Amino acid sequence: MSELIPLLNEIEHCTRCVADLPLGPRPVVRAAATSRLLIIGQAPGTKVHASGIPWDDASGQRLRQWLGISNDVFYDDSKVAIMPMGFCYPGKGKNGDLPPRPECAPHWHAQLLAAMPNIRLTLLIGQYAQNYYLNDDYRNLSERVAHWRDFPHDFFALPHPSPRNQLWLKKHPWFEQEAIPALQQRIRRLLESAP
Repeated sequence: MSELIPLLNEIEHCTRCVADLPLGPRPVVRAAATSRLLIIGQAPGTKVHASGIPWDDASGQRLRQWLGISNDVFYDDSKVAIMPMGFCYPGKGKNGDLPPRPECAPHWHAQLLAAMPNIRLTLLIGQYAQNYYLNDDYRNLSERVAHWRDFPHDFFALPHPSPRNQLWLKKHPWFEQEAIPALQQRIRRLLESAP
């Protein structure tokens, strides 16, 4: 824990890409040395930027439903760590938010992971996290998520839980019928076995 506190403090005061952030820096990260579940998403949206609370939006509500955990468990750093690909709101693009800033993951992720030795399951939410962490031959997110049974036991690939993905969920009913119950079972076992 001693190395994690100064690291989180350093991240909180990061200004690496300040010139490229339309709302300025406000890194949104949560971690503890005891965390067992790690959530790696994209980057905060404007609502999360304003509140400073990760997944404090409609996407977060759906994500917590998918995981089968309460807000209290989700925001308990001793159990759940949240480390997006980009820690700050990247700005608005033509079709939604811009991609996560490219500086964060290469600079911070390995340091954070080294300070969280108890992570047993990492959720890779969306294409940015999956492309960064998975070395596979799947052509796209849909194909990758469809092979959820084939991943190493410590990774689980998910689509983004955004309301914008409603069409994807309708086209892929197996995801909520098969993958989500299996994921919930794994998370329940993981959190119940936490020290």
